Amino acid sequence: MSITIVGLGPGDPELITRRAWRVLSESREVYLRTARHPGIEALPANTYRNFDDWYDRAADFDSLYQQIAAEIVRLGHRPDGVVYAVPGHPLVGEMTVTLILRLAKEENIPVTIVDGLSFIEPTLAALGLDALDGLQLQDAVDVARLHHPQLNPDLPAILAQVYSRTVASDVKLTLANQYPDEHPVILIHGAGTPQEELEHVALHELDHSPKISHLTSLYVPPLPRAGSFERFQETIAHLRAPEGCPWDRKQTHQSLREYLIEEAYEVLEALDNDDPDALREELGDLLLQIVLHSQIAVEGGEFHMADVIEHVNSKMIARHPHVWGDVKVSGAEEVVANWDQIKREQKQNGDDRKSILDGVPKALPALAQAYSYQARAARVGFDWERIEDVAAKLHEEIKELEATDDPEERRRELGDVLFSVVNIGRWYEIDPEAALRETNRKFVWRFQYIEDHAGRDLKELTLEEMDTLWNAAKATESSSTGAA
Repeated sequence: MSITIVGLGPGDPELITRRAWRVLSESREVYLRTARHPGIEALPANTYRNFDDWYDRAADFDSLYQQIAAEIVRLGHRPDGVVYAVPGHPLVGEMTVTLILRLAKEENIPVTIVDGLSFIEPTLAALGLDALDGLQLQDAVDVARLHHPQLNPDLPAILAQVYSRTVASDVKLTLANQYPDEHPVILIHGAGTPQEELEHVALHELDHSPKISHLTSLYVPPLPRAGSFERFQETIAHLRAPEGCPWDRKQTHQSLREYLIEEAYEVLEALDNDDPDALREELGDLLLQIVLHSQIAVEGGEFHMADVIEHVNSKMIARHPHVWGDVKVSGAEEVVANWDQIKREQKQNGDDRKSILDGVPKALPALAQAYSYQARAARVGFDWERIEDVAAKLHEEIKELEATDDPEERRRELGDVLFSVVNIGRWYEIDPEAALRETNRKFVWRFQYIEDHAGRDLKELTLEEMDTLWNAAKATESSSTGAA
């Protein structure tokens, strides 16, 4: 009772190890995962059986490999055991071997691994790469299933088993979420065989190659400029190190508070201006604050960046059971309802929040804070039934403001008016904070137009003259942007 798993190398018979050749020569019967591998015909004379016909009947590779593994383990119970041969190295990209090792351990069957040269070594030789120079290895099929590649773009990567143009297409779409369309990549066909070939293409052309086969791998060079999250963390950690920057080293969570708020508002300004270049820059500045706070936490023994990401990642998965579970939703409103229900369940399971309004940041701008409070209350039915009722409430609050002469009461009534205005915006699905920022920006432009066209000190202009220039600014603005 035993299982011997032999690595057949990448395909050139000369690359089969002496030990593998000896085991194959001395075996009465050998099971091949597939006979579709270069050099099979050159193996020592013997009885070879394969599972190629199983591929045609299988629903998918996962179930096929489980069936093959179960069969090899069954054969391993025989007195003479079984010899099972696979392409390359048994522990490089061979799911059947992984499954066999697990099942054999459960059934106490001894397993012997006979090493073989994998596709990696000839691929490294073909590309002239050092594997220890940060090389990343992944299965192309796994990458194809993702939406964003789990690769560090500052380091080279090899993706194995790009066995079809369909897989290549899915890999391309995943990689395109991190690499530009014109990023140069290399398809390696038949590494370690006499037919070895390197094909240089741009990423967007990846799935156009007619040469793609079951012996194709992909090399993805690093981006020309450092752009990984890990590299940025190293930069910030270096700044905080003893040999780093004195200013960065003296910062604390509290000393950075003003910068965090400032950078957040600069991101908002870039969004208001619909300026992608500014948004890219400001998001970087905001990220700087996040990484700085995390590095300070690491040094203080509080938490690591991985803890930050793990928490929010787990929360996003848990609160989207319609994506990562079997919950069905009809639209965005039901998603929000599910989100609130999950949050309430979390509160019952240990969250210390007592009110549905807890969690709205106290430091939010007042308009944004009011919007959040109203939206949360509305989710549990505390809301007006019609927009007309909301408008009537606004008019009521304005009348109450106009009716009072007491300064303190007037301040309170003005707050009620603003709160009602926010409610109007919520009913029209308008962010009041963004709407007011837009109006502020419009006011600044028009007023600066008056300053630029006044011809003299503004204090010397009459209100009628300033109003004329204001209307001229509006006309100029309308002609250039179509705004009213």
